[in-house]
Amino acid sequence: MKVNDIHAIMNSVTNEVLGKTDLVAEDLSNIVDVGKEVYDTSNVDNYVKSLIDEVGKYKFDTRVYKGSTPSLVRDSWEYGAVLEKLRAELPEAQANESWNLENGKSYPTDVFYKPNVSAKFFNSKQSFEIPMSFTERQIKESFTSVAQLNSLLTMIRVAIQNGLTVKTESLIRMALNNMIANTIAADIPDATDNNYNGKTGIKAVNLLKLYNDRFGTKITADQALTTPEFIRFANFTIGTYKDRLAQYSTLFNVGKKERFTSADSLSIILLSDFANVSKYYLEADTEHNSLVSLPNAETVAFWQASGQDFGFGHTSEIHTTIKDGDKTKEINATGILGVMFDKDAVMVCNENQRVTSDWNARGEFTNEYYKFDCSYFNDLDENFVVFFIA
Repeated sequence: MKVNDIHAIMNSVTNEVLGKTDLVAEDLSNIVDVGKEVYDTSNVDNYVKSLIDEVGKYKFDTRVYKGSTPSLVRDSWEYGAVLEKLRAELPEAQANESWNLENGKSYPTDVFYKPNVSAKFFNSKQSFEIPMSFTERQIKESFTSVAQLNSLLTMIRVAIQNGLTVKTESLIRMALNNMIANTIAADIPDATDNNYNGKTGIKAVNLLKLYNDRFGTKITADQALTTPEFIRFANFTIGTYKDRLAQYSTLFNVGKKERFTSADSLSIILLSDFANVSKYYLEADTEHNSLVSLPNAETVAFWQASGQDFGFGHTSEIHTTIKDGDKTKEINATGILGVMFDKDAVMVCNENQRVTSDWNARGEFTNEYYKFDCSYFNDLDENFVVFFIA
């Protein structure tokens, strides 16, 4: 083991800490060990200079990643493939003739009144697998006990499970982002080159335009999230939509169907940038902060990806291609602060994880195949509202 004498730098650091000198340039290159990928035989003892240093402790990284995707998993079924959604539409009212009876007039009762029932079918499934080979005999020489070997195998399996979680997270985000893109495309169809500045709809709600129009201001998207007055207005508007969706309406879904979303069927997901801005810029200095806080909601760190800097321009952005009749349409929207929707609008169903394996006798290793199947559905006939700034 390499042992460094650091008395000189320690004396210098002590004087620095005690205020006897100004800050000094600390050379940490020979103090802090940043590790190396390959262990070489130059690491020998400090006595006979020929004994190779042995491993004294193994640290296996078995930290399980739980994910941070919204709660969109609904249900599963063992047999069959198709999800069929049935709904009875609202019937029309007719005149009540009980209070306008006429002598000699016939009032037939044997008329058949057909209910208006609609059905929608969902039939798709996405699948992938992660293969991994395991061996014991060839790796035993690197460890001194069964416990150490099992810890290694456990670590590999945890890494596989974490990989599955990351990948399924991405698929769940895709299901949500597809619904966001469809809502924006349907509500603001006249946007040119994905420019939504100064445009808003009833279910793709540009909070910044609504604020500037109402108060005669000209704040920009960059200024909005540091302006308490805008944050207060945004919270007010989002809270109002919660009550609006609870009423029967055709305004809040792409299919323009008669729908309502009760409180127990409502999902709210907010970008954490916006949720935290509301918390620290608005609620922190308000005595009755419950009066200005956002509705209870899940939060996400980003909609699609973080980019390389977790900047708001990346975390609040989606860039995706959706179906547009027989064609496709590219949607690139940024400044998305949150969504509010019926739990039946975005569904992750029939999730199925399993592991299959086979033993290779010649190579003396086992291949394990971690398989994942799931269905991701968007129902454009259910309520879904997007809040953004542009």
